[in-house]
Amino acid sequence: MKITSYYPVICTADVAGSQAFYQRHFDFAPAFVADWYVHLTARDDANVHLALLDFRHSTIPAGFRQPMQGGLLLNFELADVDAAYARAVAEGLDIRLALRDEPFGQRHFILADPNGVLIDVIKPIPPSAEFAAQYAPEALPV
Repeated sequence: MKITSYYPVICTADVAGSQAFYQRHFDFAPAFVADWYVHLTARDDANVHLALLDFRHSTIPAGFRQPMQGGLLLNFELADVDAAYARAVAEGLDIRLALRDEPFGQRHFILADPNGVLIDVIKPIPPSAEFAAQYAPEALPV
């Protein structure tokens, strides 16, 4: 089996509001828009996708028709996490973890989207020696 694409789909009660959030704060552009489903693509990378789906839609099996309520963490890697953090704070976004460096090789912060989905905004940084030993050589952040 060859997977040709992969992207998360957030089940939401507010497709339009979620679309506006991701367009404004993460620079996504709509590729398909219906009142029940929106497919977004990153403006600067056509290979980065995110979809939003009304949780009540009939394509969702009946026993699973509910909005996201935790259990999902989206990772967005950026070149300038400090600027993204300053902007998120200035815009009053729901910051759940303040900007910090992690010894495992990330400078990051975490915020919540309007659905309660957590978004980890990351810039890879060199890890401590302890964690560097756990990376495959080709995956080591520099």
